[in-house]
Amino acid sequence: MYETLLAFLTVWTQPQLLLLVGLGTLAGIYVGAIPGLSVTMAVSILISFTFSWDVYPAISLMIGIYMGGVYGGSRTAILLNIPGAPSAIATAMDGYPMAQKGEAGVAIGVTTVMSFFGGLIGISVLALAAPFVSNFALGFQPRDYFLLAILGILLVGSLSGGSLVKGIFAGAFGIGLGAVGMDPLTFTQRFTFDIPIMQGGISFIAVMIGMFGVSEALQQLHHVDTAAVKQKVGRIVPSWRVIRKYLPLSLQTSSIGVIIGALPGTGGDIAALMAYDHAKRITKDPEVPFGEGAMEGLVAPETANNAAVGGAFIPMMTLGIPGDAVTAIMIGALFIHGLNPGPMLMIDKPDMFWFIVGALVMANFFMLIFGLTGIRVFTKIVEMPRSVLIPLIFLLSIVGAYAVNNSITDVYWMLGFGVLGYFMKHYRYPLGPVILGVILSRLLDDNWRRAIISERESLPKLLEGIVTSPLSLVLFLAVILIFVSQTPLWGKMKRRFSRKETS
Repeated sequence: MYETLLAFLTVWTQPQLLLLVGLGTLAGIYVGAIPGLSVTMAVSILISFTFSWDVYPAISLMIGIYMGGVYGGSRTAILLNIPGAPSAIATAMDGYPMAQKGEAGVAIGVTTVMSFFGGLIGISVLALAAPFVSNFALGFQPRDYFLLAILGILLVGSLSGGSLVKGIFAGAFGIGLGAVGMDPLTFTQRFTFDIPIMQGGISFIAVMIGMFGVSEALQQLHHVDTAAVKQKVGRIVPSWRVIRKYLPLSLQTSSIGVIIGALPGTGGDIAALMAYDHAKRITKDPEVPFGEGAMEGLVAPETANNAAVGGAFIPMMTLGIPGDAVTAIMIGALFIHGLNPGPMLMIDKPDMFWFIVGALVMANFFMLIFGLTGIRVFTKIVEMPRSVLIPLIFLLSIVGAYAVNNSITDVYWMLGFGVLGYFMKHYRYPLGPVILGVILSRLLDDNWRRAIISERESLPKLLEGIVTSPLSLVLFLAVILIFVSQTPLWGKMKRRFSRKETS
């Protein structure tokens, strides 16, 4: 017990490690806030700088960047409607409307505190229940990932802004975009139309930045002479009354974040979208409608995507399987430093496990401190004249799209999708389902084919496997329930039931 506590407090008691976690978290917040500069990119670059370091300083810096970067994406999502990271897409849906009402300070304050809370939940589960959650995640078969992807696709009802038909169309369009390029199994071309630049696929970041950033800038051109909304930045830290009100929701969405984060190959972006959908379903009478600045629309995705950080470390530390792209890079970093992540690491080097838990907790506290400072400076961005703000959005979008692959082609894609997003907004087609479709396209495609190949291409056997497996059956029933709940028949049944209750 004494050795465990000593390993946990290593970061807290050594000034050098404390400084590295703090610097990493601060850098991560700003890396995460800039579209196109992903946390994965920052951590991968760090490996080349830190391979000659001792393992503790190297991991401390990486963990700081990871934790800060996941949170940082919410800043530009709220202020400019440009998600700095995929996990902040859901945050933009209600955060940006709040900024347009002059409530950017409140929105950033709530997201910071709830991100901190979600991060603590994720780390606590990592520390207390890592083997159990890891074994649960390991039990997922390809058919379960396929059903999980379908569950995600069915979120279009929450993101469609009223018209389910338009939402389904936008989601299907996103799935099609995600399928463009070379087939990963057969290496044949799909939807490339024999155009060479399409063989490498379409960058998800280019689609996201174009759809959210450029389309917003184009829309703002209609209001160049409109005065900017003055932001009310009074009390930044939300009151205990507000925290207590949303505590039950944050506990539920943190659980979603941990479980989704622990599934290899998923991550905070899917966790945030599922948490947003969950919040929309269980919130009976929100003070503000979802999509127009609902506080629940900030609490749910921000607690989930930060809880997913702790979740992603669970399979990495217990099984040597990365939970997401960043933990995949961290596995490489541990290998470079002579460590072998997996079951033997927990036995041979338990001090490394508890050191990582301690570093995550410290990074979470730094995220809270840095997140609550500088908000007044950040909110000045929204108060800029539109003649300055619109070119700034274009500049950030171009830099973000180019930075991913250092490719001018991605910039052209980004501008093209920006124009498309502008017209979709004009005709009231939702943009969220397009991004969701691109995110889930690969997960859906790969696991469908793995599932059907594992059953020797027999659909009856696949269905039998779904019915006989408790986990698959629960997911299958959830798919049916969510699908039915989005049909007009469900609405009629609810109204009839409510009339019976009142009579």
